[in-house]
Amino acid sequence: MTLSTVSVVQYREPYESVKNALFESGSMARLKPGSRVFLKPNIVFWTRYCDFPKWGVITTSRVVEDVVTLLKEFGINHITIGEGMVAKRGDRETPAHAFESLGYNALADRYGVKLLNVFERPFQKVELGDGISLNFNADMLESDFLINLPVLKSHNQTMVSLGIKNLKGLIDMPSRKKCHSADPERDLHYHVAKLTLPLPPSITLIDGIYSLERGPGFDGRMRRSNLLISSADMLSADMVGAGALGYEPAAVPYINYAAAAAERSADLSDLEIKGEPAAANLLPHRYDFEYKSDEEGEMPLALAREGIKGLYYRKFDDTMCTYCSALNGLILTAIRQAWQGVPWPKVEVLTGKKMEPAAGMENTVLVGQCMINKNKEHPNIKKALAAGGCPPDPAEIVRALNEAGIAVNDQIFARADLLPGLFMERYRGNPEYDSAFFTVE
Repeated sequence: MTLSTVSVVQYREPYESVKNALFESGSMARLKPGSRVFLKPNIVFWTRYCDFPKWGVITTSRVVEDVVTLLKEFGINHITIGEGMVAKRGDRETPAHAFESLGYNALADRYGVKLLNVFERPFQKVELGDGISLNFNADMLESDFLINLPVLKSHNQTMVSLGIKNLKGLIDMPSRKKCHSADPERDLHYHVAKLTLPLPPSITLIDGIYSLERGPGFDGRMRRSNLLISSADMLSADMVGAGALGYEPAAVPYINYAAAAAERSADLSDLEIKGEPAAANLLPHRYDFEYKSDEEGEMPLALAREGIKGLYYRKFDDTMCTYCSALNGLILTAIRQAWQGVPWPKVEVLTGKKMEPAAGMENTVLVGQCMINKNKEHPNIKKALAAGGCPPDPAEIVRALNEAGIAVNDQIFARADLLPGLFMERYRGNPEYDSAFFTVE
């Protein structure tokens, strides 16, 4: 049996730690001087309006710069950094601001690196089998080599978000929505597992200098973990990364799908793990948020602790797309602030693509066009309040909640770009959380 090599290296110093991780995994031996190399970091979120916690959310600029430096020393001059971060439709300023703030422009000036917002570039339709097709960034597909730079994080929909999940940033928005399918057999996990199929040869380097519990966003719990995981086989890197976060690889659905497609066991039996046992020292990273459900309501435990009654806000599922996911947190924040101690009249809020209304609700808020199309004529609904749009229009969300008797403050949505800054207070003054990891000198 041929073993896949995975290196696990403790991050101790710039450049040398990244170099050790890549060489110990045997990954650099696959590269040839003169190759066209595409680097895919993870920039899951950005705002131009405030500073916000990036540790464990975004690939550190330290790792990106170290990889670029190593490639240049290896004789590789054709380097592209590409990412498709979520932003409002047609918004080019936010991705450009992210590249500038993270020091990518400095890397472009210093090393001739090319920078791409993949939403400004062509996409190519790729057939992935089983009647599934997705549109991938053409620049990546035409490269000689992909270096995938995900973050070590758990994820509230896919349990973990590592190398394979990071590829979702290279497909267009219709393809991303397609991944969040309501088909129970071809769900999000099934689609994510297929993202590796059209790739050029690749290296995965998981950036665990900082890791994230209950990711993928800035509202998760960030940790200084000082860990790098690398392999020339992306699935193998993800298996080890899942273990580092506290999960058996076979317990992660997309890893199971990918392993089955590769005719491999979803465990570590065919891996050679080199380096230090640092991953064994990490605390388990929970991926899910706790919910409370009883005759008085259903909602996240954080809201239930406020004493809220009469709200039935069911737990989101993996059919909720990225844009709706971003709004979900705002809706819950607005509801929490609207609570005045008087029980609401059985207000049900439905999200995603497959939820169905329960009997006995007085008001049913349908968030997003998918919910409206599915349930607008449902016999269980007494009063339907539709918040339309794809993604939903915040003004429509405010109107629907107000009509349901939940008087939310529309300024929460109007000032949504400033909300991430509030989470900085959790980390301010703690020297472990160093913003210099996200700059290039």
